[in-house]
Amino acid sequence: MGLHVGIIMDGNGRWAQSRGLMRTQGHLEGLKAAKQIVKAASGMGIDFLTLYVFSTENWKRTAEEVGFIMGLARQYLKAEFAFCRENHIRVRHAGDLSGLPPDVAKDIADVRGDTEAFAGMQVILALNYGGRDEIVRAVNKALAGGAGAVAGAPLEINEQVIAEHLDNPDVPDPDLIIRTAGEYRISNFLLWESAYAEYYISDKLWPDWTGADLAEAVDSFQKRERRFGGVNSASRGAGVSL
Repeated sequence: MGLHVGIIMDGNGRWAQSRGLMRTQGHLEGLKAAKQIVKAASGMGIDFLTLYVFSTENWKRTAEEVGFIMGLARQYLKAEFAFCRENHIRVRHAGDLSGLPPDVAKDIADVRGDTEAFAGMQVILALNYGGRDEIVRAVNKALAGGAGAVAGAPLEINEQVIAEHLDNPDVPDPDLIIRTAGEYRISNFLLWESAYAEYYISDKLWPDWTGADLAEAVDSFQKRERRFGGVNSASRGAGVSL
């Protein structure tokens, strides 16, 4: 199973404000950084990359800012398809698709279908995504489908049932979660899946991130020992490899 990296891309607004620019300009630069990171991750052999694009809480922002971000999402999906095809990158989605504007939802559905057979790195766009919302939706899907019910007995909700009904149940849990802009919060990102993820906090604002920063984060991760709640003295100091 390959390496799964999740990124909470934070600091677009602060990047713009520190330069006397509109927040929307920060999001535009953040999109450019995201493109660089996807290309760098593909070149590094990372198998899964989840980008936190827009949370369920981000709807609280101004209509202008929300509309701009949605427009950028559509621009990314269309402009980067050639790169995805050339590098066999599969694009997926996490979040509540029904809560997105119809044109955005259609673009996501289209690119998912167009790249579904690609066998390279998988990029999961967390758009209108919230960890709590995903868990609630997973439970409701399980209840609606009657999963686990036997001979009229009530449905038993357990870890396996929830895991099987998450947005991307076939994607392995993230190994490394990166957060930029020096913030030490989970921000409702992959709450279920990140139970044993390693975290890497960077003080750099997201628009300033480059492939070198990603390489540094992965290098830090590879030097860590992961025990998943247990003790594994044999591997102490051995680190983790891609």
